[in-house]
Amino acid sequence: MNLKFKLPKPQQEALGLGERESIRYCSPYDIDFAGHWTKNGYLVVTEERLVVLENEEIVEEIPVAELTYLKCEPLVNNGILVVRRAGEKEDRILLRFSMKHVSRIAFIAKGALLLKEGSAKEVVSRENDKVCPVCGRALHGTSECPKCSGKPSAFRKFISFCGNYKFSLIVIALLMGATSAIQLIIPKVQAVFIDKHLRPEVGTNQQIITYAITMAILYVMIIGAHVSRYYMCMSMGTRISKDLRRQLYYKLQKLSLSFIQDRRPGALMNRITGDTAQIRRFMEDAFAGMFSCIITMVSAVIIMSRMNWKLTILCVAFVPVALGLSIAFRKNIHRRFHMQWHKSDKINSGLQDVLTGIRVVKSFGTEEEEAENFKKLASEFAKVQKRNEVFWAELFPIISFVMGLGIYFVTYFGGIRVLGETMTVGDLTRFVAYAWMLYGPLGWMTFLPRQITQLLTSLERIYDVLDEEPLIKDHTDAVEKEITGAVEFRNVSFGYRSYEPVLEKINLKVKPGEMIGLVGASGTGKSTLINLIMRLYEVDDGQILIDGTDINELKIEKYHSQLGVVLQENFLFAGTIYNNLKFAKPDATEEEIIRAAKMANAHDFIVKTPDGYNTYVGEHGFNLSGGERQRLAIARAILNNPKILILDEATSALDTESEYLIQKALERLTANCTTFAIAHRLSTLKDADRLVVIDGHHIAEIGTHNELMEKQGIYYGLVTAQLQMQALKKEEGEAEPAVG
Repeated sequence: MNLKFKLPKPQQEALGLGERESIRYCSPYDIDFAGHWTKNGYLVVTEERLVVLENEEIVEEIPVAELTYLKCEPLVNNGILVVRRAGEKEDRILLRFSMKHVSRIAFIAKGALLLKEGSAKEVVSRENDKVCPVCGRALHGTSECPKCSGKPSAFRKFISFCGNYKFSLIVIALLMGATSAIQLIIPKVQAVFIDKHLRPEVGTNQQIITYAITMAILYVMIIGAHVSRYYMCMSMGTRISKDLRRQLYYKLQKLSLSFIQDRRPGALMNRITGDTAQIRRFMEDAFAGMFSCIITMVSAVIIMSRMNWKLTILCVAFVPVALGLSIAFRKNIHRRFHMQWHKSDKINSGLQDVLTGIRVVKSFGTEEEEAENFKKLASEFAKVQKRNEVFWAELFPIISFVMGLGIYFVTYFGGIRVLGETMTVGDLTRFVAYAWMLYGPLGWMTFLPRQITQLLTSLERIYDVLDEEPLIKDHTDAVEKEITGAVEFRNVSFGYRSYEPVLEKINLKVKPGEMIGLVGASGTGKSTLINLIMRLYEVDDGQILIDGTDINELKIEKYHSQLGVVLQENFLFAGTIYNNLKFAKPDATEEEIIRAAKMANAHDFIVKTPDGYNTYVGEHGFNLSGGERQRLAIARAILNNPKILILDEATSALDTESEYLIQKALERLTANCTTFAIAHRLSTLKDADRLVVIDGHHIAEIGTHNELMEKQGIYYGLVTAQLQMQALKKEEGEAEPAVG
């Protein structure tokens, strides 16, 4: 996201930058103080001032050193920038803006406060614009505007990528040249036959047979070249599609979790399957034909001009008109197919959501509602697709008619020349054949803007993923390190959105082997804390240290191999129990897998399944109960003897007996690894070494169970509320028989 817009010259003059001043951050805002839309408002931050400009005038100017409070706050469909300067007793609204500027201004507010603190750190936005800030173009799932990014276009990148298939391209070029050469020879052979042999006084049966055999050989050669060319194009298109699909899948594995979560699964799946398939279709249907047509058309024009330059001018006079029509509607076609792809993404995402949550759909009996929702999405897609096809069906006949006018005029004026005996019948036939070689391919090429638009749209979407740089990646000097499990948070702040902080100023030291229970109401940031420990996200401010080393300086793969994770929503892959357990440690032996299963109290139910450890668990493990899936997830987490163990509601789906056995297993594990556990059932955290209570984005309390109960603070209130709830449930359970 752009945090440094180019300030228009009138506003620059009004700003009046000093000699030691430069624009550090700049953003437009679009709602003025009267609540009306405006296009001439800018928020500017320099090393010395925070300035609000509107219509080439300074509305307000605050020295950075006098800022005591500055924060962006989202409201309903708009946001406000709240400020307080030295000497003011209350916060006040400085700016109002639409939601498209909320993230940007939140980052700028953060940057202004850093300047006030004397920090040289530059704030960098990790969020994407929905609309290009330069040209206003909607960015349908792409992080950068293809037009304004300044990077090589997707098409140029694709051409460079095709350089990996040089041999196939050379063979296709030779076949294209051979096809064009044979097509250009045929009219000459026909003209000679008509003028010299197709007359009663000179023609013979032998000459006719020779002509027929010659034409048959030429057409067989053309068919052979066409088939070979199509085969080569199909083969190359399939390989290019396969390689791009593999690169996309590999890149998606490397990209940060934030990138994946900002896009719907159906949209990403469509890029891997639909967009790569579109490139294959282009290579099969248009690539070779496009260049072959160009060669044939240019050669035909050259030969025609040598035969009769006047008729040639008459013939090609309508070509610019046809091309002009195609070029005039190019942007319109591009916009239409962008919208069609966008609707296709929504259909795929909707279908993926329903199929993934089909048990929920059936449980609530909402099949009809979901069918109606899908029907609505399908109708929107069909409407856009129909509109595009109707548009093309109207445009193509117009272009074809314009091109056909050249043939009509050539036939008319050429016929007059034949009657005047200034041109032979064979030459006219030959000239008309070459004219068709010009207009026939040109007619085919009128479909080319549509195919090229589809290709470019797919390439933009593909290279949007391939060009994306992961936010979480190894630094050049990253080290592989065996960790002991010491974890330290130093003044850590983080938010999934810049204007919505989840954790602020977190300071915590954890010793190796210590078990930490994370406690707090839903949404306070417990899962976010463990996400940061797992380095699924980068902190906004502060540091996380592992054994005294900044977590960003550790090799990601090596670090993750020393983590054990059981998330609240456990996930099993479609496959066998054995393969699911082995996922955490591919080189694990059978003995290690069985030992992990026993520690998680999973071995007994596994051996009772039809095929034991080779039992197929189904999609997401739906063939197993919730408790069984949870125990497999726990066994998978502890298989590689982790140094840091993450448990997010790890025992929530277990019965009392299984929970007791697993708690005993976890007690043995905590002697060798650092454990962070989240549980809403606070009794499961009673024996933790320390409990960390998170409230209001901060750590509110830290201590043992007994210490926090004696303090009678937030933790005491949570425990008391749960005990009261359990007592109420027990009373209701005892009262039920008496009612009967």
